[in-house]
Amino acid sequence: MTEAIEKRDEFDVEIKGTVGKPFADDPKFESRNVDVFYGDKQAIFDVNLDIAKNEIVAMIGPSGCGKSTYLRCLNRMNDTIPICRVTGHIKLDGEDIYDKHQDPVLLRARVGMVFQKANPFPKSIYDNVAYGARLHGLTSNKTELDDLVEKSLIRAGLFKEVKDDLHKPGTGLSGGQQQRLCIARTIAVDPEVILMDEPTSALDPIATALIEELMIELSAKYTIAIVTHSMQQAARVSNRTAYFHLGKLVEVNDTDSVFTNPEHQLTENYITGRFG
Repeated sequence: MTEAIEKRDEFDVEIKGTVGKPFADDPKFESRNVDVFYGDKQAIFDVNLDIAKNEIVAMIGPSGCGKSTYLRCLNRMNDTIPICRVTGHIKLDGEDIYDKHQDPVLLRARVGMVFQKANPFPKSIYDNVAYGARLHGLTSNKTELDDLVEKSLIRAGLFKEVKDDLHKPGTGLSGGQQQRLCIARTIAVDPEVILMDEPTSALDPIATALIEELMIELSAKYTIAIVTHSMQQAARVSNRTAYFHLGKLVEVNDTDSVFTNPEHQLTENYITGRFG
C-alpha cells in the first residue's frame, strides 16, 4: 500500500506553467488560456500554444490527457458535443475562430481533419475527393474537377494505385489506401491546416511509413498538428513535440530536445516509459 502511494505521488508533480518553447515567431495558430469543460468536468487547463506555419507539431501523452480534446478545439469539432464548453482564445492568422461571426463550416474548410479510423464516404473514389470541391463550389466545370481530383490523389500518394479504378467504391480500398483517400479528400478543398488524430493507429508498418512520408511532404504546403500515441512517430515526423498530462500542457520543445533532454520531470517519466 505504501509503495502504491509513493508511486502515485511520484507523478503528482505540480505543473506551474508550460516549459520549453510554446510560442512561435510566425504562428499560424495561437492558443491563449484555453480551458475545456464537459459539463462540470474540466478536461483542459490553461493551454497556451502556438503552431507555426508549415510546422508539424506532435501532441503526445497518456490516454485521457487532453491532447485529442485540444486538437478538436482547433477546428471547433467540440461544437458538436452539446455539453462541451471552450473558453480562452484561439486565433488562426490573428482571427479568433470562436468569434460569434465565425462560420464553423468555412473554418473546417481551412482547417481539415483526418481521423483515427479511415472514414471514406460510401461513394466512388472520385466522388470522395470531389465532395468538398462540389460543396464549396471550388470548380466551375467537369474538366477542372477532374484535374482537382487527380492532383489531390497525386499529393496524397494514391493516384498511381487507383487511377484506373476511380469509379469504384472508396470503401473497397485497403486500410492504408482509405486513409490516404481521406487525406486526398481533405486537401482537395485546399486547407491551410491539417489536423490528424492518431491517423496511423489502425495501420500496418508499411502503410504507416507511407503516411508519415506523406506528412513530411505535405508540410511544405500545409501546417500540420498530429495527435499520436507513438513516440517513435512523433520523433520521426514532427518539428516540435507537445507533452500533455492530466489536461495540462507540460512541455513543448523542439522534438529532439523533448526526446533527448526533456525539461520537465513528467515529460522524462513518460518518455522513459515510467508511466503512460
